[in-house]
Amino acid sequence: MSKGTVVLAYSGGLDTSCILVWLKEQGYDVIAFLANIGQEEDFEAAKKKAVDLGAKKVFIEDLRSEFVEIARKEGAQFVSHGATGKGNDQIRFELTCYALYPEVKIIAPWRIPEFYNRFQGRKDLMEYAQKRGIPVPVTPQAPWSMDANLMHISYESGILENPKSHGPADLYLMTKNPEDAPNTPDVLEIEFTNGVPVKVTNIKEGQSKDSPLEIFSYLNEIGGKHGVGRIDIVENRSIGMKSRGIYETPGGTILFKAHLDIETFTMDKEVRRIKQALSIKFSEFIYNGFWYSPECDFVRHCITKSQENVQGRVQLSVFKGQVYILGRESPKSLYNEELVSMDVQGDYDPCDASGFIRINAVRLREHHRLQSLADNKQ
Repeated sequence: MSKGTVVLAYSGGLDTSCILVWLKEQGYDVIAFLANIGQEEDFEAAKKKAVDLGAKKVFIEDLRSEFVEIARKEGAQFVSHGATGKGNDQIRFELTCYALYPEVKIIAPWRIPEFYNRFQGRKDLMEYAQKRGIPVPVTPQAPWSMDANLMHISYESGILENPKSHGPADLYLMTKNPEDAPNTPDVLEIEFTNGVPVKVTNIKEGQSKDSPLEIFSYLNEIGGKHGVGRIDIVENRSIGMKSRGIYETPGGTILFKAHLDIETFTMDKEVRRIKQALSIKFSEFIYNGFWYSPECDFVRHCITKSQENVQGRVQLSVFKGQVYILGRESPKSLYNEELVSMDVQGDYDPCDASGFIRINAVRLREHHRLQSLADNKQ
């Protein structure tokens, strides 16, 4: 008799393939859910594999929110995932599930003693897969873990767990080594409306893209060709430990640089100072799994408000691992060429700067005076 229906967040990789079979061995009916979020994947092959491994049904969807909708539609009492018990993915996954499907129960094998005591690591999973006839793409020669989507690819574990070890040259899949990148740059113009990229044009080739998916895919192609967006970092997981990861984010890096430039060009200084602080909080909310929290919703609205005048075009060069800003223009620009010019007086009296400097010096003079008194008493 079945213990119930589980919807498994399935990737077709080592962990979730083994978990699918393990859940069946525990007496559950398993529905595999594979999300298409822009990763390079043979989805039909992954579907066939899940069926061969015993999945009752397999869903392949483009929308991430579909995962919880499938669980509700199928009357599943459980959802399951292959995230490690030491990482952030488990937190993001489960907090989202509880926010959208409060009554759901979670099966997290990497936090179940019967599972993690049986499988001490990837070697044990490989042996289990071989015994159960589970085809997996990972081999002992390339034991690092990889997660891919439209935004980026992340790599961790295996030899990367030693923070001193260099990332192997054959690890990178989205980007060329900058040393091997073309000797001619690509010059692009990116247009923004309300802070959102709406068009990218290759100035030399005259080629343009204007749909969100096309823009991001094209920038991934250009950034990857020039080796843009590689980082190797040690980060602080929300669960309380540090981890080492290598990331490739070619298109996202180009967009970030361009957006930063047009934002500075069009946004009031004090508004931008607040927006920068909110951006850090927003990043923390996402990283820690609080996308559906009221505080994240509030910050999202504030950031959207800040982008109302972020409009215009940025010209940039992509070359040998770098993004170089070349110029920008905007109908909402706060840049006053006459006011800032060294050759034109404009509507500005230099004498006003004297009072401004003296007012700001009051605090510094007082600090120095009090410090001198304290030093003399010693």
